[in-house]
Amino acid sequence: MKKKLILAAVSALSVLTLAACSGSSNNEIATMKGGKITVEDFYDQAKTDSNNQSLIRQLIVLKVFDQKYGDDVTDKMIDEQYDKTASQYGDSDKFESALDSAGLTKKSYREQIRQQLALQEGLKKNMDIGDDELKTAWDSFHPEVEAQLIKLTSEDDAKDVLKEAKKDDADFSKLAKEKSTDTATAEDGGTVKFDSTSTTVPTEVQTAAFALKDGEISDVISATDASTYTTSYYIVKMVKNQDKGNDMDKYKDQITEIAQNTLLNDSTFVAKTIGKELKAANVKMKDDDLADILSDYVSAAETKDSTDTTDSSEKSTDSTKDSTETTSSSATDSSEK
Repeated sequence: MKKKLILAAVSALSVLTLAACSGSSNNEIATMKGGKITVEDFYDQAKTDSNNQSLIRQLIVLKVFDQKYGDDVTDKMIDEQYDKTASQYGDSDKFESALDSAGLTKKSYREQIRQQLALQEGLKKNMDIGDDELKTAWDSFHPEVEAQLIKLTSEDDAKDVLKEAKKDDADFSKLAKEKSTDTATAEDGGTVKFDSTSTTVPTEVQTAAFALKDGEISDVISATDASTYTTSYYIVKMVKNQDKGNDMDKYKDQITEIAQNTLLNDSTFVAKTIGKELKAANVKMKDDDLADILSDYVSAAETKDSTDTTDSSEKSTDSTKDSTETTSSSATDSSEK
């Protein structure tokens, strides 16, 4: 959970809520000798702030995707994302404290997750993944391995544990139970299975692990969590590695997921798709001062891809909605794995 983004979203929402729910723009927020501050004064000042404009844009995008794709989000998908975030805080009290500091409850945070997942599902429905994309994904794919992990919060501690782990008579399972801060795996001697699509193991750890032979132990690996901004240190022992071979069809679900994630991280694709959906939803800004806050998305949607043909006489300006619907079967729903 990116706390800064959560706090910012709450801030933007409070601005809009105050303006919309006050009943009248002339309602007074504060009075003083010789003057007053009204809701309109506040709104006029707040809407010019670039951060608030970005957050208003975010609220519009989430609303549009929620209305169209919200039904594609299941409770199971929300539970998985919620539990994943909660586990990063170690215990429920710390997580609830973080939510409280951000002005959120468990219910409101789950609603945020639902909206973000609706955006993700909408983006996936607009993907057109072909052989080239699958081939690129295949090149970066590594099949499931079994390994043992020891996770520590201090680099010095990790170096000390590594020395113990590399002794001839070392018991890696025992060290994991005694030293690892990863409560989900420690009791099982640090045992974990993952492939290159897994989100439970940091990318840095995956990369180091895949390079190991059976029985080999890695050096100390550092990985910074993008959600909690904390750095952890890992030691990996490979139990059973495997080669993917040459049969791509055997792993089609996994490589499709990689291709999807590549597009989800492609800012050009995301902006273009959002622009299409905003146009399909007929979004119009009613405040002249905010007229251009969606212009980047609109421009992206109007930009032709390099694969577009120059002969577009058969395409109408209203084809955006049709194109988003015809590609809906292209993406595999990987969120429920």
